Amino acid sequence: MIPLLHDFADATVLIFGGGPVGARKARRFAREATVVVVSPAFDDRSFGDAELIRAAPSPDGIEQWFERTTPALVVAATDDEQVNDTVSETADERGVLCNRADRSGGRRPGSVVVPATVRDDPVVVSISTGATAPAVSKYLRRELEETLAGSGEVATLCGYLREELKARSVEPNRRRKIVTDVVNSPEVWTALRSGDSNTRQVTEDVLTEEFPAGGERS
Repeated sequence: MIPLLHDFADATVLIFGGGPVGARKARRFAREATVVVVSPAFDDRSFGDAELIRAAPSPDGIEQWFERTTPALVVAATDDEQVNDTVSETADERGVLCNRADRSGGRRPGSVVVPATVRDDPVVVSISTGATAPAVSKYLRRELEETLAGSGEVATLCGYLREELKARSVEPNRRRKIVTDVVNSPEVWTALRSGDSNTRQVTEDVLTEEFPAGGERS
């Protein structure tokens, strides 16, 4: 499988199954997408901002839910293999992405695995074992959470800095060197992680060093 990031803004995710797995998937996708969960009963866990529809989906009625919601992604997370089979087959026929949560192997071509994710916006790192060893994904996620702390602030800083350097007509090779030096600076990471400085302050400090008194550095 090849990892990809998909923008679900203004898209709908249709989930069949209201158990713990369905709840977890709903919380994940409700951060960005419109999520609709169809199930005869719902777990006590939070489903985020998902719309919960109490209904017992049957194989014969699956296509109607596709028609009703026009999903970009569908999740098959029921305890009924026949329903999950129909969800997967209908998604395949309609060219809709499908995450089948009840299987860890033998996936259909075009199927989707939802990976473990470490997020420090705008930085996102995903970990997957192809659903063969979820415990490994969870372990690595915990390990990476500490490593990536502050990476979102550093990435935001680099974005600000690149725009400022472009505005000053700094040539590309020099821009890359300045930004790379900032990323490789332990002092910058420490300042942003500790909260002693914010991205705007660090940007101004770098620009002041590069362009003393507002002039081009020779």
